[in-house]
Amino acid sequence: MLIARLMPRSLLGRLTIVMVLGVLVAQLIANLIWAQQIRQQSEREATEAAHHLGGSAASAIRFFKSLPTNYRPLLIEQLREMGGTRFYVNVNGGPVPVTPIAETELSRAVLDTVRATLREELPRLVDYRVAFAWPDGLPVSDDGVTLQDLPDDWVQHTLIVRPRPAPVLVIQAELESAGWVYLAALMPDPYFLDNADPITLDRIGLQLVTLLAVLLLSLAVVGWLTRPLAELAAAAKSFGQGARTEPVPESGSREFVQTARAFNAMQARIQRYIDDRERLFSSISHDLRTPITRLKLRTELLDDDATRADFHEDLDELELMVKGALQSVKDADIHENRTAVRLDLLIERLAADAKLAGKEVAFAGGAVTVVAKPLALKRAISNLIDNAIKYGGRAEVLLSEHGDTVELTIRDYGPGVPDEALDTLFDPYVRLEHGRQSNQGGMGLGLGIARNIIHAHGGDLLLANHPDGGFVARVLLIGEAL
Repeated sequence: MLIARLMPRSLLGRLTIVMVLGVLVAQLIANLIWAQQIRQQSEREATEAAHHLGGSAASAIRFFKSLPTNYRPLLIEQLREMGGTRFYVNVNGGPVPVTPIAETELSRAVLDTVRATLREELPRLVDYRVAFAWPDGLPVSDDGVTLQDLPDDWVQHTLIVRPRPAPVLVIQAELESAGWVYLAALMPDPYFLDNADPITLDRIGLQLVTLLAVLLLSLAVVGWLTRPLAELAAAAKSFGQGARTEPVPESGSREFVQTARAFNAMQARIQRYIDDRERLFSSISHDLRTPITRLKLRTELLDDDATRADFHEDLDELELMVKGALQSVKDADIHENRTAVRLDLLIERLAADAKLAGKEVAFAGGAVTVVAKPLALKRAISNLIDNAIKYGGRAEVLLSEHGDTVELTIRDYGPGVPDEALDTLFDPYVRLEHGRQSNQGGMGLGLGIARNIIHAHGGDLLLANHPDGGFVARVLLIGEAL
């Protein structure tokens, strides 16, 4: 899956992404719900206010329509001197052109409510205009006078011009063929349009700060939680490669303490087993050397040459088996320090040595450096190349690098191995018929030794028959062993 490929491989990265995405999704859903509620509430409050404002405008229009034409200017002058009225009022000969503000869903709902209220309250109203406009440069009369040209006491209690202008609701209605009343007022909430888009830059900035704080806190907490796991993984890897490691500290969460305690107990048991095994084989080597030598001396006292030769052959085979068993144990646990090794140069030297002995070895590959135990890795690769030469006549070695993986392929051109016998090739003393014919002095330990050494380096050894004939051994070295 694409998501699985995009997810980081570390537990720290995955937990951090999950926590951050969780907070981000929660914030997004909460903001959407909150914004929808704010919009609905704002629209409900604005339409209710528009209904009352439309009713007041209808009453004012009805009142001015009932006045004689000559009295209208006198009343408007008195209203201006008194101040405190809800509307700025003027009478013009016709409708004044007004530049409306950019329409939003909320402003459209308010204007529709005002128009509906006017039609309901004044069913005989011939013509009218309703619009929102900004106070800057707003015309208030048909002779070109703008809102800024008026005295402050005319509009200071009715409209907001400074310091932050509020949108003005302008209602113009025809009184008769030669007169239009001009009404300008503010909504009860002058800045109601701010609620049309609750997701403002300020709120987005606050959400980003919150997300950043959660991200930093997540990195700190997840790092604190996963650091013991990284130490446990490093200890397990080092111990699996044959190094003696100190016990993992048993501190932290209860689950990690239990895991560390189990790992330390397992490590102690395995180390005791390894130490017992080394002591056992050392004892076997020491204890068997004396009786084998004593038996060889006694066979010299036999008069029958044929019997003496048989005894010598059996004792030589027994001594060879003991040495082979010791070798299979010691070669898998070579005590060396790890260092940078040019793998291509090592293989070139092995190929050159084989060619001096009259063997055919072909090598291809670029410069590759690994961190390994030089002698142990040389012994493992040498065993594989020797097997390819002995059982396949000649060897082809290919070295390649793929990301953090080094692959070494060794192919021979022998008869291959029966499929049912592939799983037994690493068993000690297992030799197939073709192997016994090609190399009578072998003991069947080379592949097992090679695999143990490669496993100690954190890699793997894979064996298979080649589709075009012959046998292929693939060495994979992965991770920090490189």
